[in-house]
Amino acid sequence: MLAAAYIIASTLFIISIKLLSKQNYARLGNGLSALAMLIAMVATMMQYTVLNYELVFTAIGLGFLVGLGVARLVKMTAMPQTVGLLNGSGGLASLLVAVAESTRVSASADFQQVVIALTILIGGVTFAGSIVAFLKLARLMPSRPIVAPLHRVINGCLLIASITALLAIEYYPAYQVILLSAGIALILILGISAVMTIGGADMPVVISLLNSYSGIAACLAGFILSNNMIIVGGALVGASGFVLTMIMCKSMNRSLATVLFGAKRVVHQEASTSKKPVAFTPKAINPVDAYYRLEAARTVMIVPGYGMAVAQAQHALSELGDILESNGAEVYFAIHPVAGRMPGHMNVLLAEAGIPYDKFVEPDTANPLMPNIDVCVIVGANDVVNPAARDRKDTPIYGMPIIDADKANTVLIIKRSLATGFAGVDNDLFYKDNTIFLFGDAKMMLTDVILEFRDQLPGA
Repeated sequence: MLAAAYIIASTLFIISIKLLSKQNYARLGNGLSALAMLIAMVATMMQYTVLNYELVFTAIGLGFLVGLGVARLVKMTAMPQTVGLLNGSGGLASLLVAVAESTRVSASADFQQVVIALTILIGGVTFAGSIVAFLKLARLMPSRPIVAPLHRVINGCLLIASITALLAIEYYPAYQVILLSAGIALILILGISAVMTIGGADMPVVISLLNSYSGIAACLAGFILSNNMIIVGGALVGASGFVLTMIMCKSMNRSLATVLFGAKRVVHQEASTSKKPVAFTPKAINPVDAYYRLEAARTVMIVPGYGMAVAQAQHALSELGDILESNGAEVYFAIHPVAGRMPGHMNVLLAEAGIPYDKFVEPDTANPLMPNIDVCVIVGANDVVNPAARDRKDTPIYGMPIIDADKANTVLIIKRSLATGFAGVDNDLFYKDNTIFLFGDAKMMLTDVILEFRDQLPGA
């Protein structure tokens, strides 16, 4: 019965991952994965005859309350850093399992000792790295790469020293506590150092990679516990996370080696190569002017970004899209894979506002259309539309595929200020002749434009 329950749960996990790849069935997939986890937990508890059920159910209850609180209270704008914390929690859980089991495994069990060491290594790196990713995404520490001299050599030494300390426990069991503590400390430092060297522009890739790490750590913990369900579940998370990482690397035009080993220690000289004119005055307009531009447009491309999420302007954006279509315009929503700090963030926000999925286009589809777009409306996006990614080799976003908004006939940027994006690079799009600005809170500005449409076109 245990084997049958695990097979059912594994099958449900596989089906849920497949369903999560389609927006229309994502909630069903999420529900099936929760059901699979429940089946696996109940089956595992029934396997053991000696078990403190009070402690187990207390932990389940506390976890349920924390999860419910996260689901209800955390805003969508804070979801990237929340995912980072969840990745870290998975890594920490695997690390604690490995530490607990290390006291029970005999010194002669070579395979178990190696698996325990690898679980502690990957779980610890995942936990520490996820905390740094959380701090960067939450802007509690600088998002730029923090790179020390010879950091790759230092990280290599930390890796070798930590593994040596953990494997030495087999030969010096009397010093187990000291060696175990030293190994964990070195691993945590390694995790911090590895993610510190990665800039904010690459953070979506890091989140995907840490997700894969947490799955691999869980899979190894399954080998330690001889539990097939944990092995299968961890392998699914590790594999799917790795696939997503490769997709994100392609979207960012980054190699996996760069993400794994961090950036080179370089000093960017952005000021000297910025396309900003010496005497620059942004061409600012008001909502009335924006109405006239949009009312006359026959094709409109809307590019949302993290600023839209912060302003919670997705519903206003959806309403504006409906009004433009009722006015005879053809409307597209161009979504960059890393818009919003993590994969799929913008898709979820816009779908939440009721925008049909067939309106979403990726950069490969949007860019060929851009020369024929009358107005490209950029709402809170920055790095993903920055031409510096094409032109300026001395910037951290150089080579990243972007949405070619500058090729539209008119670019209307709705933004609070001329501040840089998460990567800290001055946006050359601001200084193009076809760029105009609607400065202010995105939700308020969009609402004002919508009111103009209603006043001027009562049927809108």
